[in-house]
Amino acid sequence: MSANEPTTPQSDHAVEVAAGDRFAFGENWRRFLELLDPERIAAAEDSLRTMLEVDDLRGTRFCDVGSGSGLFSLAARNLGATVHSFDYDPDSVACTAELRRRYHPDDPDWTVEEGSVLDGSYLAGLGTFDVVYSWGVLHHTGHMYDAIDAVTRLVTPGGQLFIAIYNDQGVATKVWTRVKRSYNRAGPVGKQLIVGGCLVHTAATTVAGDGYRIATHQPRKTRRGMDPRRDVVDWVGGWPFEVARPEEILAFGRSRGFSLERLTTCGGRQGCNEFVFRRAAEGTS
Repeated sequence: MSANEPTTPQSDHAVEVAAGDRFAFGENWRRFLELLDPERIAAAEDSLRTMLEVDDLRGTRFCDVGSGSGLFSLAARNLGATVHSFDYDPDSVACTAELRRRYHPDDPDWTVEEGSVLDGSYLAGLGTFDVVYSWGVLHHTGHMYDAIDAVTRLVTPGGQLFIAIYNDQGVATKVWTRVKRSYNRAGPVGKQLIVGGCLVHTAATTVAGDGYRIATHQPRKTRRGMDPRRDVVDWVGGWPFEVARPEEILAFGRSRGFSLERLTTCGGRQGCNEFVFRRAAEGTS
């Protein structure tokens, strides 16, 4: 879809899920919160430090677009940022709010809201941020380039945009598109069978761009502090589903006045390519 095409308003989240038109990401992340521990939180903090090339985030405003489990909102807050988290999925909003309650109760420097990246009026009221973070989210909106365009507008001049977008694998992407479509239309037993089959298929292969292999010799946690089982369900169920080649995202960012600071690809395999862009400061071209 062209970034210049108008964005249609999203319908109710519960209706979309019931119709098989959207995966219930929040239900998946609720289960992940049962596994959250200090080691996972530290891994998420290290991921932000590494990709953003900072020691901490003190003095910055951080927007987590599609906060999901809330882990990276928590990591940013722990690193000193003032955090605004939002998600379209009510269960994901609840997960993020739960982490705020557990670790930063009544914290005025961390707000959690329900909102859509495709809702221009909502975004207009947020202002701009020093760091805008959206990992593995924008390709699930159904309007990926509209969503990327929207988050670029949230970045203050001189600020950073950290996004991760599914890699285009050509034929393999077409196969996974059918798998994901089937999963979201299946009943409970069908979903279990599809996930089971995909667990077998992805044994000893990279999953969801997190740089680990599902095999007995692999670490229990990923480098981003997430969980292998939850990541597989997220990958198989993730719908809507769009992809892009790295050069397409690079060109799109540059067309919006952003320069690339860091790129981590999934090596042409299944997963996400990670991009850290810097918006041009005011008065520069």
